Amino acid sequence: MHLRNTTKIVGIGDRFIGGGNAILIQSMTDTKTEDIKATVAQIKELTNAGCEIIRCAVPNMEAARALSEIKKQISIPLVADIHFDYKLAIAAIENGADKIRINPGNIGSYEKVKAVVEKAKEYGIPIRIGVNSGSLEADIIKEYGGVTAEGLAKSAINQVRIIEGMGYDKLILSIKSSDVMMCAKAHELVANETNHPLHVGITEAGTLYSGNIKSAVGLGIILSQGIGDTIRVSLSSNPVEEIKSAKLILKALGLRKGGIEVVSCPTCGRTEIDLIKLAQQVEDMVCDIKSDIKVAVMGCIVNGPGEAREADIGIAGGKGEGILIKKGEVIKKLPEDELLTTLREELLNWKG
Repeated sequence: MHLRNTTKIVGIGDRFIGGGNAILIQSMTDTKTEDIKATVAQIKELTNAGCEIIRCAVPNMEAARALSEIKKQISIPLVADIHFDYKLAIAAIENGADKIRINPGNIGSYEKVKAVVEKAKEYGIPIRIGVNSGSLEADIIKEYGGVTAEGLAKSAINQVRIIEGMGYDKLILSIKSSDVMMCAKAHELVANETNHPLHVGITEAGTLYSGNIKSAVGLGIILSQGIGDTIRVSLSSNPVEEIKSAKLILKALGLRKGGIEVVSCPTCGRTEIDLIKLAQQVEDMVCDIKSDIKVAVMGCIVNGPGEAREADIGIAGGKGEGILIKKGEVIKKLPEDELLTTLREELLNWKG
C-alpha cells in the first residue's frame, strides 16, 4: 500500500503535497466565480480560517477568465473545477489555475481529454482526477452490479492509466462517495494500485451536524491508515465551517499541531453557569490564536480544577462567578462576566 509518506510529491502553486508533506486543507467557494469581488472576499476569509488550497467552480467561460484577476488578489493555490467542457479546462489553465479538477469520463472523447492534458503539460500544473459515486460509468456499474468500492477504484485507476498513457503523471486522485464505508474501502484499494497523492473526503456528507459526523468517521478511518495527502470536509454550511472541522479532525488524529485545543465537560445537575454558551464563546474567541495550548472549559467549581488538570489553562463557572485554573491549580476567582476577557488576556500573553 502506498501511504502518504511514499506518494509522489506534487506541487500546487507554492505548496507541495505527497511524500510525507503536511496534509493540506481544502475548501470550495460558493460564490459565482465570475463575481470576482465576492469570490476574492470569500477566499480571503477562508484563508484566514486556515484554508490552504481553494477550489472554484468554472461552469462558463466568464468564470474561467475571472481566475486571472482572482489569482492576483489571493495568497493560496487556486484549483479550477471543470465538468464536461474541455475548452473551459484549457481556458482555466491559461488564466492561471494552479491545478484543474476534471473527471475524464465526462470530458468526452480521447482527443478532448488529450487536449486538456497537453495544456496542463505545457503549463506544468497538476490534474486532479475526480471520481464520484454519483457519476460512475454505466459499464462499471453494470460490471459490479451497482455502485461499489471496487467499481470506484477501477474507474479511478482506469482514468489514471489513460492520462499516464498520454505521457503525463502530475496527477492527484480523488475518489468520493457519501457512503462512508464504501469511500474508505475505495481509498484502500486505490492506495494499493498507485502512488499518486490522494485528496480525500466524504462527498455530499450533509449538514453541519450530520456532515461533520460522517466526515470525522470517514476521514478518521482513511487518514489513520496513512492514506491521504489533502482533505476537504464537505458540508452544507458556510465553507469556513469546513476549515474548522478539518483542522479539528487532523488534530484529533495527531496529524497537525498548533492552535488552541478547547476541551469542555458535559453538562450535569451541578452546573450553575450556561456551559454550552460559555464553551462556544471560548471556541470562537481563540480561533485566531496560533499557540499550541490546551484550554479547558468546566461548568463546576467543585470538580473543575481536577478535571482540567491535563489542560494548560482553564476556566470553571459557578453561580455568578468562576475561577481561572492553570495546570489544575486555582489561580484566582473572578466575576462571571470577566471569565472570557481574563482567559483571552492570559492566552495572548502565554509563556508556557
